[in-house]
Amino acid sequence: MKLTRRGVIQAAAALGVAQTLGCATTPKAGPGPEAEDPKGKPLSILILGGTRFLGPALVERAKERGHTLTLFNRGKTNPGLFPDVEKLQGDRDPNKGEGLKALQGRKWDVVIDTSGYFPRLVKASAELLAPNVGQYVFISSISVYKELTKANLDESAPVATIDAAAPEEITEQSYGAFKALCEQAAEAALPGRALNIRPGYIVGPDDGSDRFTYWPLRVARGGEVLAPGDGEDPVQFIDARDLAAFIIRNVERRTMGVFNVTGPTKPIKMRTFLESVREVTGGDARFTWVETPFLEQQKPTPIPEIPIWAARTGAEGGLGRVSIERALQAGLTIRPLADTVRDTLAWFHTLPPERQEKQRAGIPADRERELLAAWHQAKGTGTAKAAE
Repeated sequence: MKLTRRGVIQAAAALGVAQTLGCATTPKAGPGPEAEDPKGKPLSILILGGTRFLGPALVERAKERGHTLTLFNRGKTNPGLFPDVEKLQGDRDPNKGEGLKALQGRKWDVVIDTSGYFPRLVKASAELLAPNVGQYVFISSISVYKELTKANLDESAPVATIDAAAPEEITEQSYGAFKALCEQAAEAALPGRALNIRPGYIVGPDDGSDRFTYWPLRVARGGEVLAPGDGEDPVQFIDARDLAAFIIRNVERRTMGVFNVTGPTKPIKMRTFLESVREVTGGDARFTWVETPFLEQQKPTPIPEIPIWAARTGAEGGLGRVSIERALQAGLTIRPLADTVRDTLAWFHTLPPERQEKQRAGIPADRERELLAAWHQAKGTGTAKAAE
């Protein structure tokens, strides 16, 4: 998610080119619907959360597969969603209000925890449900890893650590370590019955963070676009619908263990990503690649404002190069990038005008102009020469 350490606070708050175009630079999709497993016995699935971004994608996919759902949350976010689905109200914190009482004495085949950020709360729900569920699925993050500078991190890589008694506050330093402790709490409560999912950036329609959305919107607007780095930095992300399909597939298969789950199937660099977006959106966008050292030297540095991207030589350089081989072997499939771009834009344009005017991620237009002007001055170039 970033659900990198750099952008995690904003992401947590917000969450609270194309193969079909025949473009040679477009990353290829994985296997299509023909690779789906046959439908088996319907499962009863409890989702902790379920009404924001990944939650609705999970609900839709589970319903498509014929499963029965129950949502447990506070009833504050999108309470009108899914009127045909059972809803239980309470609080993840057993010390607040009715806490987890609505879950007592109930049985489900599977619980999917989309809203666990602190180990105390995951421990409470996992221990309560352990006698009455067959599998506990925890949505973690690739930010759990200790050494995010390294490429090709797989599920065996060391995770970040933090004192379990540390204050329950999400910061750039604590987020990944808390997620790692949450994974451990789930496994401790249900030994051998936990499935820990470590997604990268989750993107697509309904993404309230606007991280991925910034790029299609900015490219569609056209003109000179500040593109970070030299175009060679790898990027990874996954459409929430593909993530949901992977989770439900492995719930049906009774898969346990830990998986990095991001995409695309084949590595993609920032240059290819932006050129692919431009092929979908059309327009006259021209990319000016602004070197990472220059961005780092600006006061304040704009790097925290640039979503999706991480310099391969930086403190989070491994986040665009995480190994997903294990997930691919377990049935992960990725839709064409063009589909995600088009669907994200279509969704964004259904939002109220006042919301569209207040994008939650990306470089503000005036700041982008200032940075581009400073870059051209430093290089002695004009926009016509420097922009692609």
